Amino acid sequence: MALLSWCDKFSVQVRQFDEEHKQLIALVNQLHDAMKMGQGKQVIGDVLNGLINYTQNHFAAEERLMKAHGFPDYEKHKKEHNQLTMSVLDLQKGYLAGNAPLSQSVMVFLKDWLTSHIQGVDKEYGPFLNGKGLK
Repeated sequence: MALLSWCDKFSVQVRQFDEEHKQLIALVNQLHDAMKMGQGKQVIGDVLNGLINYTQNHFAAEERLMKAHGFPDYEKHKKEHNQLTMSVLDLQKGYLAGNAPLSQSVMVFLKDWLTSHIQGVDKEYGPFLNGKGLK
């Protein structure tokens, strides 16, 4: 059973970003499933790589649209993205140096960030972008 399942409470009402958020949920669930089978350490590298790819592409897309449409909290949102990106890069740095992060702590970090960021600050840009014609 998945740790997280997509539901309306995660929707920001912008189709592109909802689809991308579903990818993040899939990463968290991939790690969770591997941990349940005792294989968390085997997949942590792939999950971190996927998360770095995700942050680069998804955050750039969000920021591009927010900036293009004059989203008033753009700088605040970008700062949160930068903080998450630095956290993920730190996790990967430790992993590559042989100090593999505990799969459980990475999973909890991802789950907590996912729920708080999407349900918090991401929900703020949805109505704004909808008002600019983006669905």
